[in-house]
Amino acid sequence: MTDLKQLLATNIKRNRHRLGISQAKLAEKAESSTQYISMIELGRKFPSVEMLGKLASALEIDNLDLFSPPPFPEAGLRKLQNEVLSDIERAVSKAVGKVAKEAVSSVLAKYSLEVNPDDGTAGGKT
Repeated sequence: MTDLKQLLATNIKRNRHRLGISQAKLAEKAESSTQYISMIELGRKFPSVEMLGKLASALEIDNLDLFSPPPFPEAGLRKLQNEVLSDIERAVSKAVGKVAKEAVSSVLAKYSLEVNPDDGTAGGKT
């Protein structure tokens, strides 16, 4: 039951903030006391079915929305997206850097083998 209380508490607080109203204003709209609203938001009290209806109405939501999981926060999603893209960029950069180093090393190795060390001419021709 504690998880249900916490979900209700979170949804009431989130929707109250969405409306920009205080606990006192919510209490007034739901015909309750500020202390009772506070206790619900802290997960210490669980309202009656009648009070749930009043709270939903005061918060301008459906009754079921009091118990719906909160949506994934958009800001959190953007942060996660940026972190993933950063990780991909680092991985690609590292991989490209490694391939580039190997290619340059291969070219340099090939070139140095074709240079005649005695006179500095390519292919050993004079």
